[in-house]
Amino acid sequence: MMSTSRGGTAAIVPAAGRGERLGPGAPKALRSIGGIPILVHAVRSLVSSGRIGLVVVAAPPNGVDGVRELLREFGESVHVVPGGDTRQRSVALALDAIPETYEIILVHDAARALTPPSLVTAVIDAVAAGSDAVIPALLVADTIKAVDSSGTTVTATVDRSTLRAVQTPQGFRRSLLIKAHAAATAMDTTDDAGLVERLGLPVAVIPGHTEAFKVTTPFDLLLAEAVWSERDKAAERHA
Repeated sequence: MMSTSRGGTAAIVPAAGRGERLGPGAPKALRSIGGIPILVHAVRSLVSSGRIGLVVVAAPPNGVDGVRELLREFGESVHVVPGGDTRQRSVALALDAIPETYEIILVHDAARALTPPSLVTAVIDAVAAGSDAVIPALLVADTIKAVDSSGTTVTATVDRSTLRAVQTPQGFRRSLLIKAHAAATAMDTTDDAGLVERLGLPVAVIPGHTEAFKVTTPFDLLLAEAVWSERDKAAERHA
């Protein structure tokens, strides 16, 4: 059932993109890991936290009915709306569909299919504790080089101690996320926290999780299959 008490948490999953770097075939969110669509994995991660009252999925406009059928197992806790032609527009359309009773909003990439529910909980707790915008992030392991416009010559070695690889879900106070999207330009964004930064407002950082990686390339899909297989084996051992 949809929560009616003020102060609850809702989540947005933009899933209208094609994911062309993953190669030809179905849209990325509909590819499978362990025989289960990526989008279903992502929604299960959110719902399994036990802290989400409503998940709104922004689907491809010509595939809304199919996505609704795919997510039927979640009942009224998941709502599917047509997405837009950019990620930012998809998030904004999903945000419009969330009742005002929800004061904390998460935005989660469908491609981060294996994000542990514990990370979802950590983001919610950080917003509830007083941060209006929260992102999970990991330390950058590789040496980072800046290059020239041609991409062929190094111009500097970047200090990686101040760099972080950002993940999702990202968490926001509802009023701030609405304000950030209202001020967004026509340029697409892959990061809702970036819209908050453009307002000159702070974004808090909490530790991310290695299993919250984004499935973008065929190699990522292979890695996700391996992680899922190990989870299955661990579940069998503890059954």
